Amino acid sequence: MIVDNAKNIPVIEVSNSKAKFTSMKALVSKTEGWEGYVMREVEVLQGGYTPKHSHPWQHINYFIEGEGELMIDGKINEVTPGSFAYVPENALHQFRNVGKGTFKFLCIVPDQGHVY
Repeated sequence: MIVDNAKNIPVIEVSNSKAKFTSMKALVSKTEGWEGYVMREVEVLQGGYTPKHSHPWQHINYFIEGEGELMIDGKINEVTPGSFAYVPENALHQFRNVGKGTFKFLCIVPDQGHVY
């Protein structure tokens, strides 16, 4: 069991050369007893983005702060707080901050998807 606050979780900088101003925090994982999955909080600062990428696992996103775009297989989708998304396996996708301030979202992936 875990009850905590994201402000207490260490920041993991995304070190991919095709990402800009992006970091994440692993909030819940097997360390806390959730076998098979990781819930992460991702922050993309103003002007930032994740790499365009695909992988053999799906993930779920819930957007909590800021204005962003989620590109899935070439289609750009505007997302704001309260938006959510399912990104299927092998879909080319990217998250972009298109607003002022921080773009923040939750991302749930299987263990093998927790890469940075």
